[in-house]
Order: sequence, then structure tokens, then C-alpha cells
Amino acid sequence: MARRSVRIKDHWGEQRLFVGRVIFALVALVSLTALVGARLFWLQVVRHGYYADLSQGNRVRTDPLPPDRGVIFDRQGVVIAENRPAYQLELTPEQVSNAPDTLARLAAIGLLEKEQLPGLERLIKGSRPFQAIPLRLSLSDDEIGRFAVHQHEFAGVEIATRLARWYPFGASAVHALGYVGAISEEDLKHIDRDAYAGSAQIGKIGLEATYEQVLHGTAGYRQVVVNAQGKRVERVGSGFIHLETKPAHAGNDLYLALDMKVQKIAEAALGSHRGAVIAIDPSNGDVVTLASTPTYDANLFTRGISTIDYARLRDDPDKPLLNRALRGAYPPGSTVKPMMALAGLEFAAIDPKATRLCHGTFSLPGSSHQYRDWRKNGHGLVDMRRAIATSCDVYFYALASLLGIDRVHETMTKLGFGQLTGIDVGGERPGLMPSPEWKQRTYKQVWFPGETVIIGIGQGYLLATPLQLAHAVAVIASHGHSFKPRLVVAERDATTGAVTKHAPEQQAEVVLNDPSYWDEIIGGMVAVSEPGGTAYGALHGTSYKIAAKTGTAQVFSLGAGDNANNDSKRAERLRNHAVFIAFAPADDPKLAIAVFIENGGHGGSVAAPIAKRIFDAYLLGKYDDAPVQDPTGPEAAAEEPR
Repeated sequence: MARRSVRIKDHWGEQRLFVGRVIFALVALVSLTALVGARLFWLQVVRHGYYADLSQGNRVRTDPLPPDRGVIFDRQGVVIAENRPAYQLELTPEQVSNAPDTLARLAAIGLLEKEQLPGLERLIKGSRPFQAIPLRLSLSDDEIGRFAVHQHEFAGVEIATRLARWYPFGASAVHALGYVGAISEEDLKHIDRDAYAGSAQIGKIGLEATYEQVLHGTAGYRQVVVNAQGKRVERVGSGFIHLETKPAHAGNDLYLALDMKVQKIAEAALGSHRGAVIAIDPSNGDVVTLASTPTYDANLFTRGISTIDYARLRDDPDKPLLNRALRGAYPPGSTVKPMMALAGLEFAAIDPKATRLCHGTFSLPGSSHQYRDWRKNGHGLVDMRRAIATSCDVYFYALASLLGIDRVHETMTKLGFGQLTGIDVGGERPGLMPSPEWKQRTYKQVWFPGETVIIGIGQGYLLATPLQLAHAVAVIASHGHSFKPRLVVAERDATTGAVTKHAPEQQAEVVLNDPSYWDEIIGGMVAVSEPGGTAYGALHGTSYKIAAKTGTAQVFSLGAGDNANNDSKRAERLRNHAVFIAFAPADDPKLAIAVFIENGGHGGSVAAPIAKRIFDAYLLGKYDDAPVQDPTGPEAAAEEPR
């Protein structure tokens, strides 16, 4: 019979094992409880302040306070750019789940244009999620009502009251002032976003852009209590919430040299012409008038210009967006003849009293090509004064040939041609003062003597802006003293009210071998407005003396059989440009003017009356803003077509 093994149960061993496990579990439980308690003590006692701040942050939002933009005044203290309350449509990205869909639905109810949507989408993607993005800068009452009906459908979109730029004179002086517009995707790449927090607009062109840092100011902020949807609410509960506020500081105000009364006279005188007028005080460079026509209403951009409106401006063949005063580069025509005479005196190439016979044509030695005078049968015997007064082409053909291009270039450069004047507003073009080196570099060709000949009457490669012409005549008026043209003459601190004046910036003086040469040139310019002069018909009868020069710049070269006086028979855009420069009073200059009219015809009959109207306004206080009429009669026949 097999033996069976018997296993005896160890009760004491099992009991010891059980007790050990219970003790271990109690120790673990106590330890974990102590750890949780310690952690709670750390969070609720030691770190109470920190987490209280975080808790407040969940229901407190920091809203930016945009600064008020500086106001712009003219020289008489008239407001020409200010700020007005406007209702702005804004979107906060972090509160919008699907921005493209939201924008599309806003377009569907007529608050946005479909063409705007891609640009707005890129702007939202490039912006901070907590920063409100302006979608529309200014809403009409109808649009506000339309959004109010649908507001519950647009989480994260709201209407905010902001200050928007306003130009009381609308289209007047827009090419000097420029305008502000919505901050774009491109703007975000180069601005300090903190400085522009809450701001919807930024200077785009003109003074608004050049003086952006002065006008903008410093942004502030304020904390507000919000609910779970991010909407502002009153304080919730009895607990105290500390809300901080940092006020914004407004931008500085600007005072300009512009006189809006004279500015409006200039614009009215230009009428429907495509052209520009610049008027400068020769004693300090103050730009009293800067007009370019056609023009446009700057308020279109501050409200957020529509695609249709912008396309109309952009595609207009008259180019209203072009600042012709600073960026229009044209042949200056016969207005360069006083400068050419100055070069002749300075380099002893002419005797101002010596006469030359003008029989209507000029030819270079050894050449059969004839350069014709505007007067078919010539001017007879002329000295320098009469050559300037009657605008004798033959005299200046010969003078330019005698001087040579290098000496012409030297003198014209000293007077500011071919270079920027340095005016304190962006966009200026330097024009072109050609030279043999320039032609070789540009066209890989040598300079020909005939090209110097036509430079003598302001044609050929020579190009100048109206601003350069006004600056040059201001230098002549002041006997060589040159000041950088300026629009801004002072700033006013928005906080203290202190006004800081800008001192005129003097440039290198044009020094002549004999200072009496200035008087010789000015004498010839005075004769332009006297009997027999090309501007006598437009300028006679004034109570002050005017030193002037008319000019008519050809748009294209005439063929051998063409008659320069048949300009009116050509298509309008092929007609000659009308040019006029002047300063007055001639014996005590207060204002120097350049007038340029595209395809306007004759400088004496079209451009000179505009200048006279401006002189009368500035010097005599005659503010007649009726359109200028072209004179008719025998006086107009004294006009030169070149």
C-alpha cells in the first residue's frame, strides 16, 4: 500500500504575510496622502498668488488702446488732416474657428468684397491670434444695421468705435499730404506690432508716410473682464480683480508751410489740365503750394477704398495717382535759357551786351542740318537780355555749342538738375541731366555735338521735375542761396503742447566768379514780362515786378516739313507741354513758382496766367478761384512754341 504525503498549513506564516502587506499598504496610503496634502499646500498656500493671477487671466483680457494720430495744420493754423470717430468691423482670430468661412459669410451679406478675401486671409494668418484685425475701416449706418441683424452668427467679429483719419479738404493737397490706409500684410513685415496694437491705419504715401513715426504716437492698453466667449462683461462675483490700464499717448501735430488758400487757388487755376504747380519761398525753402492735377479724394483710402474705385483711379489715362510735381520728369523747354545764359557768363563764353544776328536757323560748322528758331524769320539782332525776353532759340543753340556739354552739365548740376532736391516727402524723382558718360553707360554710344545744341533750349535727353524747376528759380531769385525745399516747419508735442520749429536747411551756395551775373540774368527774366517779352500778354498790369521765363517743350521731334506753330492741329496728347517759371517781386523775392501743363501748348498763354493768379493770392491777398481762361489776341502771338 503506497504512502501518501500530507501538507500541513502554516497559519502563523500567512498571518505574518498578511500583516506585512497591510502595514505596507497603510504606509503607502499615508505617504501618498501626505504627498497630496503637501502638493495641495504648495498650490493653495505657497503658490496661491501665482495661480490666482493665472485664474484672473482666464477671465481678464488685455485690450490695446490705439493712440490718436497727430493733426496736420497749414501755415495759418487751418486743420487739413484730423481724426473722426468711425465704426470699424474687427475680427479676433483666436475667437473664430474658421476664418475663411467667416469672411465668406461676411461677403455674402455685403460687408466685404470677394476680391478682398484672399488678402484678408493672409493678413489674419500673419497676425497674432489675440489681436483684433480690422476688416472694414468705416461702416455706414446701413452696414451697421445689417451686421447687427446677423451678429449672433459671427463669433469673434464685432463693431468697434475707433478714430479714423479725415481730410476736410478732400482732394486738395492730397499729393503733398498723402493718405493713410489699412495696415496690410506687407506693412506687418516692417512695423513694431506692439507699437501698432489696436491701430488699423498707417501712412501710405506723402507726408503721412514720411512722418509716420512722428504722427503715430504710442499705444496703451487696458484690462477688461470677459466671459467664456471672450465678450466683455461686468465684474463677476464678489472677488476683487485688479485691472490695469496704461493710457495711449497721441502722436505729435505737424505745421506745414502750405497755405491752403493759395493751394486751392493753384488747383482751381490748373482746372482740368494735367499738370503741376510748385511755389517756394526763396528765403527758406518753404513750399507754399504743391499741386498736381488731376487729383483724388484721400478719404476714399481712409474708409477702405473699394476694388472698383481703386481700379478706376489706377487705370485712368490721366493718372490722378501720379504726383506730377515730384515725379513728373519732362523736357523743361525754354525755361532753361536763363540757366544757359548763366553758364555762358560764368565761363566767359558770352558778353551780355554783345549782339548776334538771328535769321531763323542755326547750323553747326561743317554741317548742313538746320536747327530752326520758333520764329520762322528769326529775331534779328539780339543781346543776352533780349534773347531771354524773346526766347531766341538761335542765340541759345549757338551758346550751348560754344559751351560744350561738360560746362553745361556743371552749371545745371549746381542749380539742382539731375539730382534730388531733398524735399521732406517721399517719392521724388531726380530727373536727368545727361552727360557723355551717362550716354555711354546707358546707350553705349558717344555724345554728338547736335545733342548739346538742343540741350540749349531744354530739349533732348534733359528731363526735370516741376519741383526742380521751382528750386532752380528760387536759387536764382536769392542770388545763389539754396535751401532744401520743405513742407513741415514745426511740430507740436501732444503731451506738453510745446512747439518745436524746424530750422531751414541751407544747401551749398552757388558762387559765381562775378556776383553781378545774377543781376544780368534776372534783368533778362524781368524783360520777359515787359513789352516784347513772351509773357507780357499774361503778366502786364501787375502792381509788382515779375522775373519770369516761358517755355514750350516739344513732346516729339518735328520733321523738316512740320510747322511748330500748328500744335493745335495735333492730337491732344501729342501737343507741346506748357512751362513757366517766375519769382516776384523781382526786387524783393517772396515766392518762386514753376508751372507745368502737360500738352498745354504755349507757356506764356497757358501756364503764365496760372502763376499770376498765385502771385496775386500770396502777395496781394486776391483769392479769386475762377478757372483761368487762355488769352486771345495779338499778345498770344508773341509766344514761342518751343
